[in-house]
Amino acid sequence: MPPPSYTTREDLLAYAAQFPFFNLIGLEVIDAAPGRSTTRIAFRPDLTQPFGIIHGGVIATLIDTGIAHALLLTERFQQLRQEGGALVSVDLRVKYFRPVSEGIITCESTITRMGRQVIHAESVVTNEAGKEVARGDSIYMTVPGKQLQKSE
Repeated sequence: MPPPSYTTREDLLAYAAQFPFFNLIGLEVIDAAPGRSTTRIAFRPDLTQPFGIIHGGVIATLIDTGIAHALLLTERFQQLRQEGGALVSVDLRVKYFRPVSEGIITCESTITRMGRQVIHAESVVTNEAGKEVARGDSIYMTVPGKQLQKSE
C-alpha cells in the first residue's frame, strides 16, 4: 500500500500527529512548508542510553524526520509522487555537540539544494536554552516510478 499523498500543510501535520512510530517515541511535527520543517521531542527516561542522556539514535531520527518533512510539500516531491516515484535517503550524517538529559529539543530542517536527482538538506537541533545539541545533513535521491515497479 503506497503512503498517503500530502498536498497541504494541514494534511501532512494531521497524518504526522497520528503516525504510530512518532507517537511511540513522542516525536512531533510542529510545522512544515516546502523546503523546511520544525520537529521536536521531549526528554523521556525510556529514550535514553545507559548514562541517562537521550540516545543518539533518537536525535538522528528527529533529524531524518525533519528533513523528510521539509521535502514532502515541495513541488519536486509532489510531481514525483504523481508519477509514481519516491524519494530515498542515501546518506545521513549527525554531529553531536552536547548531551540532553532534560527538556525538549527542537529540530529546524531546510533543503539546501534541490536538484533533479539529488537533494541536499540540513538540520540544526537545539535545546530549550537555544544551544545547539546536534547538526545533521542528508542526501536524498529521486527514484522514478518506473524503477519502483516490480519486474516479473
